[in-house]
Amino acid sequence: MTQQIPSTEPELSGVRNFRDVGGLPTVDGRRVRHGVLFRSGHLAHATEEDAAFLDSLGLHTIFDFRNASDQKLEGPDVELPGVRNVNLPLSDPADGSEFWKMVRDGEMDQLREILGGDKGANRMIASYRTIIKERTAEHSQVLRSLAEDSVPALMHCAAGKDRAGLSIAVTLLAVGVEREAIVTDYLESNAKHRRYKVRRSGPSASAYSPEVMELLSPLFDARAEYLTAAFETVEETWGSVDAYLEQGLGITPEIRERLRERLLD
Repeated sequence: MTQQIPSTEPELSGVRNFRDVGGLPTVDGRRVRHGVLFRSGHLAHATEEDAAFLDSLGLHTIFDFRNASDQKLEGPDVELPGVRNVNLPLSDPADGSEFWKMVRDGEMDQLREILGGDKGANRMIASYRTIIKERTAEHSQVLRSLAEDSVPALMHCAAGKDRAGLSIAVTLLAVGVEREAIVTDYLESNAKHRRYKVRRSGPSASAYSPEVMELLSPLFDARAEYLTAAFETVEETWGSVDAYLEQGLGITPEIRERLRERLLD
């Protein structure tokens, strides 16, 4: 069983799902260095205390994978002095906007129609597969930036689960972290204090009924089958992780070695 080195987790009141991915083991016996790679949900609601903590990390770059619709809904990230902010949307700003409006505002019949049965989970699996296949330029940019000068780095999306989760997973694959450890870290997003707060309109009793929450759960859960689908897409499309990195992302062995020097103990 993979063991993760425990680390002290800060109490952030306005930022969900924050954690340092340091301590994760590689297949050749090394570990991700603490204090160089962080992940979280969006920073738009960070309090002054949250911002002071984030400032103390000495961040070089914040990668924000939200799209324009996300930023309109939640607001821009809090600005941290001296930190470079890089916005790399991993989904088209218009893609799914009507879907997410229905998630927030839709009646029960509408939710059953778009999410009933396996529809919600299948949508998530399809999304993960699409991001791996179609967002190679963005993932290449992230890895190249990390190899050059961008650490310590924080990666986030809205909930810090899907787009950030995939980008963290790609980064960890590139430096040789054990697959099981990547999945274990990904599933940490299910902890109650880390989960994205679902916002629904309408009277609270009906908007958050048990059936509604069950229908919405595939969208807000971190499920191993989602990340497994991403790994399978890498292998089905490119044949191996090495080929994906070199042919799909243009990440040479030399760049990977620089990544390992920056991110691993």
